[in-house]
Amino acid sequence: MSETEIREWVIDQAYARDRIDKYITESWEDEISRSQVQLWITSGHVKVNGHSVKSNYKLAEGDHLEVTVPEPSVVEIVPEEIKLDVAYEDSDVIVVNKPRGMVVHPAPGHSSGTLVNALMYHCKDLSGINGELRPGIVHRIDKDTSGLMMAAKNDKAHASLAAQLKEHTVTRRYVALVHGNVSHDQGTVDAPIGRDPQDRKMFTVSERNSKHAVTHFAVLERFGEYTLLELQLETGRTHQIRVHMKFIGHPLVGDPVYGRSKGIKMNGQALHAKTLGFVHPSSGEYMEFTAPVPPDIEGLLVNLRSR
Repeated sequence: MSETEIREWVIDQAYARDRIDKYITESWEDEISRSQVQLWITSGHVKVNGHSVKSNYKLAEGDHLEVTVPEPSVVEIVPEEIKLDVAYEDSDVIVVNKPRGMVVHPAPGHSSGTLVNALMYHCKDLSGINGELRPGIVHRIDKDTSGLMMAAKNDKAHASLAAQLKEHTVTRRYVALVHGNVSHDQGTVDAPIGRDPQDRKMFTVSERNSKHAVTHFAVLERFGEYTLLELQLETGRTHQIRVHMKFIGHPLVGDPVYGRSKGIKMNGQALHAKTLGFVHPSSGEYMEFTAPVPPDIEGLLVNLRSR
């Protein structure tokens, strides 16, 4: 059985007078419906300063908000025969090259066709640390980001890989096509990331209610109005590369949230998790894998080079 998940917030002045159900819905890292949040509130799973409230409760500055996520009463994730691009597999870990457009794990609105559905069919054995909805999932990449991900096949492997992620010893290098001509050949963006106070579903660089975030970058190729970058994550915050690139004035091409409306069009951001390296949970050997950029990004690069 997985541990009970508890999420907590201390309400900032900017969100005083917000309805509690609206605040939780917009603050949840995964996609969740407002009706689901209201059900949790009615069921007593949401407390403000230790007390139950109603869905229309208006938050006050300094309120301590706590959500105890109930265990799903009936969870059935159906294994699905979905073709996987497997870079490596043994009895402890599997590394896959996730295609753009695939959701990593089931969530409201995405109950099938996810990487987890595919892994359950392919592996039959996955770790249970993250519960029934996310078996084997140690880390995630966005739906519209392609590239390498690792999943654990048992709890021992999961604990080892999760510890490496926490200690920032996992190698994660990405390739991205960004707007503009990046002037420096290499650099580091060291800027904390938190929820955007104007839109709780977005993230932004902020000193308030934020987490330390560091992204290193190097220019691979320049195309005048666009630049191809290699980026290495030191930390792994939600939307980190996308937010940091927007922050320095070079948003990702095709990014539907943080990008620009004009210029090259594509279905999702031009971001690919190219390299993944970690210490094997059993052997102690460092392993590193590389996946070539997908055809859609390669096609963009070919066109840019021919201009």
